[in-house]
Amino acid sequence: MFTILQGLLGLAVMILLAWAISEGRSRVRPRVIVAGLLCQFGLAAVLLKFPGASQLFEPLNALVRALQQATAAGSAFVFGFVGGGAAPYAVTSPPNGFVLAFQALPLVLVISALSALLFHWRVLPVIVRGFSWLLRKTFGIGGAVGFASAANVFVGMTEAPLLIRPYLSGMSRSELFAVMVTGMATIAGTVMVLYATLLEGSIPDPVRHLLIASLISAPASLLIAHVMIPPEREAAARQPSALPEEERLRYHSAMDAVTRGTLDGLQLWLNIIAMLLVLVALVHLANLGLAWIPEIAGAPLTLERLLGWAMAPIVWLTGIPWAESITAGALMGVKTVLNEFIAYIRLAGLPEGALSERSRLIMTYSLCGFANIGSLGILIGGLGVLAPERRGEIVDLGLRSLYAGTLATLMTGAVVGLVI
Repeated sequence: MFTILQGLLGLAVMILLAWAISEGRSRVRPRVIVAGLLCQFGLAAVLLKFPGASQLFEPLNALVRALQQATAAGSAFVFGFVGGGAAPYAVTSPPNGFVLAFQALPLVLVISALSALLFHWRVLPVIVRGFSWLLRKTFGIGGAVGFASAANVFVGMTEAPLLIRPYLSGMSRSELFAVMVTGMATIAGTVMVLYATLLEGSIPDPVRHLLIASLISAPASLLIAHVMIPPEREAAARQPSALPEEERLRYHSAMDAVTRGTLDGLQLWLNIIAMLLVLVALVHLANLGLAWIPEIAGAPLTLERLLGWAMAPIVWLTGIPWAESITAGALMGVKTVLNEFIAYIRLAGLPEGALSERSRLIMTYSLCGFANIGSLGILIGGLGVLAPERRGEIVDLGLRSLYAGTLATLMTGAVVGLVI
């Protein structure tokens, strides 16, 4: 009973935190808040509790395993034993033979190429249109906003706005903000499978939970975006949900889609490697500086401990027991200050007993979003190129979108904590 009250309190507090800095509190429509909560709870109940729902994801799990095996074959062929192939010597410590950049991260290249091919074959756009229809009917948003919000569940936060590029300049401030927040509150399919690979053994069916997390976070992001920047007038579904005609010709052939998708994935692969190297180094440097401070509570002061203390109250509101809130808060802090990739690595590496199985699941959902400082720069840069005439407004909305995206994923964690 207490955990139910804890989760409900968390949802109320997160909505109030968004309302506290709203640009138009009198224009906030209760209907949108109710619709967002019902949509979240409905999706969570159906996908997590409906009998037989887990079987629906079995083909997806089989696909992930096939992609992992295919990527391993390609990595071993290109990189040899460094990429997971047979070692030319006796391996005395197999765990130390795992090389993240050449064994796990190449999956990004394969997923990026496959995503481009599925877009060229019109498979992904059909799925996106279906989810877009649901969001537009539920929230009464415009077609372009609904399409971008749905696309963010499957592609990146810069690729989704690219699909509605002709409409960005004419969007209202509220609509533009909704697109930005949805990008912050979800993750791309290119990294979803990668994160699922990292979490195997830490939670059951990780790819299933990550996909559900992105699905649930889409209505949460629209709810929070509406509360923070409500529209000046009733949003009219005046924009078509279909892809603009010029975007349909983005790829000239299947081979062109594979080639360009691979090159896009290469850029993402290099960005991940570079950011991981620099961010881990900066965290270590910060901890070396904090080591000069005397120990607190019998342990050295670290960046992780500081983040844990700062974020403990907010993760407690998602349903995490207070005894585990420092550990969970540190994960949320790492995700916000650094990125969700490092946070998921930390979650997968937690010792047995650090978090209960329920808490691990809640944190998997709470961490599932691009809302971090590094992604903020990518979002502002990408949207600034797509809509240069609105660059100033995009920059102005940047920190608000980071704040809103974080609240949205925390709401998703709270909803899941109430449902499971």
